[in-house]
Amino acid sequence: MKILTGNDLKTGAVVWWDGTGWSLHVNDAVDTGERADEIAASEESARRVNAPYALEATRDENGVRPAHIKDRVRALGPTVRPDLTLKPKDPEAMDWVI
Repeated sequence: MKILTGNDLKTGAVVWWDGTGWSLHVNDAVDTGERADEIAASEESARRVNAPYALEATRDENGVRPAHIKDRVRALGPTVRPDLTLKPKDPEAMDWVI
């Protein structure tokens, strides 16, 4: 599965392509397949997102999991303050990163 990520141009927040727009939650990400570069270029030129790029991920019963640890950290949020992550009530949130 190939998904898109980037940063919201207005807020700087990490965002994920959900098929029609950008979401703060990686579990909203959709498989862009061969259209990843086309979507990224279009969204960047429309100035909705900064530095979008495609990455490999998997989807299972727990949601979408980026293949690379860098993108797992981006999806979760700060690792130094688990209370500020996007999954603060998940007792296994930090296990998800590694």
